[in-house]
Amino acid sequence: MMQEQINHRALEGIRVVAFEQVLSGPLGTCLLADMGAEVIKVERPGVGDVIRHWDSVVRGLSSGYVWLNRNKRSLTVDVKKDAGREILHRLSAKADVFFENYAPGVAERLGLGYEKLSRLNPRLIYCSLSGYGQDGPYRDVKAYDLLIQGEAGIIATTGYPDKPAKAGIAIADIAAGMYAALGILFALYQREKSGRGQLIDVSMFDSILSWLGYFPHHFWHAGEEPARVGMRHHYVTPYGPYLAKDGEYVNLAVATAQDWKVFCRDVIEHPDLLADQRFATVEGRRENRKALEEMIEKIFLERDHGDWLER
Repeated sequence: MMQEQINHRALEGIRVVAFEQVLSGPLGTCLLADMGAEVIKVERPGVGDVIRHWDSVVRGLSSGYVWLNRNKRSLTVDVKKDAGREILHRLSAKADVFFENYAPGVAERLGLGYEKLSRLNPRLIYCSLSGYGQDGPYRDVKAYDLLIQGEAGIIATTGYPDKPAKAGIAIADIAAGMYAALGILFALYQREKSGRGQLIDVSMFDSILSWLGYFPHHFWHAGEEPARVGMRHHYVTPYGPYLAKDGEYVNLAVATAQDWKVFCRDVIEHPDLLADQRFATVEGRRENRKALEEMIEKIFLERDHGDWLER
C-alpha cells in the first residue's frame, strides 16, 4: 500500500503576530511562514519596514523585502496610539506567537511586552530578538551585523593574515533569525505538554558566537588563537582555490585519508605522494602545509581548470 501523501504544511493553523523590522526578525518569521504559519507582519504607517527602501529592483519592490516577507500578510498599525495598540492586543489574544525584534524595552513601553500580552493569552509564545539580549551590560547598545561579527570573533577567523574581512552576508542577523524560529518550534512543542506559552530571548551576539564552532575549544585547551587563513582551512590541507593553466581557479577540499588517497592516485596522478610520510596524516599535512601547497600549486598549473573538473 502506498503511503498517503501529506499535502499540508507543518505549521498550518499557527498564527504569528510579527512586530518586526529589517532582517533578523523577518527571516525568523519567514521560516515559520514557509512551513504554513499565518504570519501577520505589523508595519509603521507611511513608511513600512525600513528594508522596503533599500532598493526597488523587484518590480518596484525591495529585493530584501521580497526575500524576507514571502508568504506573509501585512498591515500598518500606529502602535503609539491607543487604537493601534488595541488592534495588536486583540490579534495577540487569538495568536499562538508574538514576535518582536525592536530594541529592548520598546515593546514594553508600548504596552506590547510579554507580561501584558501573556495575561491576555496565557498560551502565547513570546519571542524577543535583539542585538545583545534583554538584559546585561550591552542591553541598550545598538547592534549591527558588522559590529557583532567583530565582537563575537568571526572576523578574527575571516580574511587574510594582513587584512580582516567580514562574511559577505549578514550572518549574525541570519543566525539569530534561524535560532528564533527554532526556539519558537521548541516552545510550540512544549506547549502541547504544558498548555502554556513562554518567553524566548534570542540575541544576535549569542547566536553568531555559537557559530565559532571548535575555535573556542581550541583556544581554551591549546592556547592558540584562530588565525585568518583566507580561503584555506585552519586544520585541513590541501583545501581552497588553486590556479589552473588557463588562469581559472579550481576549488579543492581533501579532508580524509580516503580523499587523500584518491586525490593523489586518480586526480593529480602523483601516487608517489602517498609514500611521503610527511603527508601521511591530517596532522602531517598541516605541519608541512607550505611544502605540500607548493607542490600542488605547480601540479595544477599543468592543466586547464576544465580538465581538472572532469577528473
